[in-house]
Amino acid sequence: MKRAIGYIRLSTKEQDEKFGEATQKEAILDFATKHDYEITEWVKDVASGVKDSRNGLDRLLFDVNVANPLIEAVIVFKSDRIAREIKLYFYYEYLLMKKGVELVSVNDGFPDVPKDYKGIIKSFILFSAEQERNNITLRTSGGRAIKAKSGGYAGGHPPFGYVVRNGQLIIDDTEAYIVRLIFDYRRQNKSHREIADLLNDQNLFTKTGKTWSAPQVFYVIKNENTYRGFYKYGKGNEWVRGQHEAILK
Repeated sequence: MKRAIGYIRLSTKEQDEKFGEATQKEAILDFATKHDYEITEWVKDVASGVKDSRNGLDRLLFDVNVANPLIEAVIVFKSDRIAREIKLYFYYEYLLMKKGVELVSVNDGFPDVPKDYKGIIKSFILFSAEQERNNITLRTSGGRAIKAKSGGYAGGHPPFGYVVRNGQLIIDDTEAYIVRLIFDYRRQNKSHREIADLLNDQNLFTKTGKTWSAPQVFYVIKNENTYRGFYKYGKGNEWVRGQHEAILK
């Protein structure tokens, strides 16, 4: 009987709930029984399939002790449980192969397909998974862009002076006071370094509770349009009247 590790990846997205832990584990166990594998260990990650660093997967790929005692295979429910990007999948497969460990997919094994065609079919499956991910990203980005064009908060880190509540930018009174102070100093022709020093002298801190530096002052000033009640999303140049309250009048 061949020794194997069962690898399970759970997505952080609700759309993958149909491939939950119980479903993946049952399929892997059934496959192992039919093909004379003994599952000696289970490894699980909860992460996106495009994330190229996962604790469980990293141990399989890089820990020299994974194949000692002898492990002959890593069994997964589907190829995209390992990676949704083709280049990542084949890179991971190569790393396991160098350790003498075969990467086996329960649903993409194609036992009746000639060996020369398996690589082609596997590439096609992974390409389809990658395109599915790209389509999801496109739909999500499109929705954010539409929301931004209507002046609504489209996600990401809120600028200094605001917090996010119920999907909206809301003024943080303490931070807003500092924003107004920065622009007052700017009107006095103070440099970014001078403004940072003045803030630090008053024991006023950044959003993360740290002292101010010239670059941090620069980023606040760079957000002037936002503080004046306008909004844009991403790298576009189109500013629209935002739905949030302006800090600078």
